[in-house]
Amino acid sequence: MQKISHSFSGALRTFSFWIANGTVGLPLLNGMDYSCIFEEPSALEQVYAIFANVIEMDEEGVVCNAKHAEMRAAQFIRSYIDEQYKVEPEFENWEVALY
Repeated sequence: MQKISHSFSGALRTFSFWIANGTVGLPLLNGMDYSCIFEEPSALEQVYAIFANVIEMDEEGVVCNAKHAEMRAAQFIRSYIDEQYKVEPEFENWEVALY
């Protein structure tokens, strides 16, 4: 049975830590209170879906773009709490798909 790599496990753990302590997506979310996503399960679900859909690993399972995956997730959070914020580039369907 294949398991996720230690690199991916570490990236997911770090991302989760930053989400929980309010420091994800810096500098985009610097000083912004996004705690409301913890009150809306589908919003938090979408954040994790974006992170998981965007993250890439090489043949050995080493994560290649953790900061990019984090930033795309942070862009969703920003758009969720700030109606004036426009995600650039816009999310593609595969980035926001819920599997």
